[in-house]
Amino acid sequence: MRIVFMGTPDFAVPVMTEILGQGHEIVAVYTRAPKPAGRGMDLRLSPVHALAEKLGCLVFTPKSLRGEEAAEQFRAHDADAAVVVAYGLILPKAILDAPRLGFLNLHGSLLPRWRGAAPIQRAIMAGDAESGVMVMRMEEGLDTGPVGMAEHVAIGPDMTAGELHDRLSVIGADLMGRALAALSRGSLHFRPQPEEGVTYAHKIEKAESRIDWTRDAKSLHDYVRGLSPFPGAFFEADLGKGIERVKVLRSKLVEGTGAPGTLLDDALTVACGTGALRLIEVQRAGKAPMKAQDFLRGARLAAGTQLQAA
Repeated sequence: MRIVFMGTPDFAVPVMTEILGQGHEIVAVYTRAPKPAGRGMDLRLSPVHALAEKLGCLVFTPKSLRGEEAAEQFRAHDADAAVVVAYGLILPKAILDAPRLGFLNLHGSLLPRWRGAAPIQRAIMAGDAESGVMVMRMEEGLDTGPVGMAEHVAIGPDMTAGELHDRLSVIGADLMGRALAALSRGSLHFRPQPEEGVTYAHKIEKAESRIDWTRDAKSLHDYVRGLSPFPGAFFEADLGKGIERVKVLRSKLVEGTGAPGTLLDDALTVACGTGALRLIEVQRAGKAPMKAQDFLRGARLAAGTQLQAA
């Protein structure tokens, strides 16, 4: 089939590769425009853009898809179908109506739970025991379309958002490959999403990342792993050279009581509102992630130290 592919981050790359591996023709790639990044603030291509250029695909980076000019350009691709994976722009009706067989979207949750921008992080932050990927037919609402195929994935008690992201990306690529095969045969059938159980995975804001030690240990553990590796839950403390910000990338639930934010031992065990959390992997500003024991060699943090709360 002739496919228009629309995606931006790493999560979308395996899907694009799978589509090509299945023998489909990607007639155009739509992705977000390059953004300044790094110390030099050089323009950096999105992961999908970089792959598309490597493969010689035709690439478009519009700021908006509204208006007749954008719709006419899209219709000119003469696509059988379009595939969307974390693209990042709203698709108006004129665009959605263009492909002969419509739009398929790969979404990283078990819809209708966690519609929206950050389903993987929100699922873990909420302590969900299960997630998954779904192929749905796109419509104008936010992730409201009927579902054609799904795969379920268990969320382990210590699984991070990064680990779940990578697992769903691979599973999702295979799922989309099977969905396109069924679509080409006319055997992909859709069912409406349930009206009950709708939740929204709002975009992660930087202000959310500061750890509030007055929360219970279980919710903080889920919070830490849901924000790992990016943007990373953080606390602030004097490590010997003034106040520094430290990201927590992995943690462990342990026994312990004390004033919230107090170090209970010399192994980075922190008292929470209820229970305690042992910090397993952390990252100082400008440094690589490191195990707690390595971090403590260069940080003056002893039992009784009070970490700054939110």
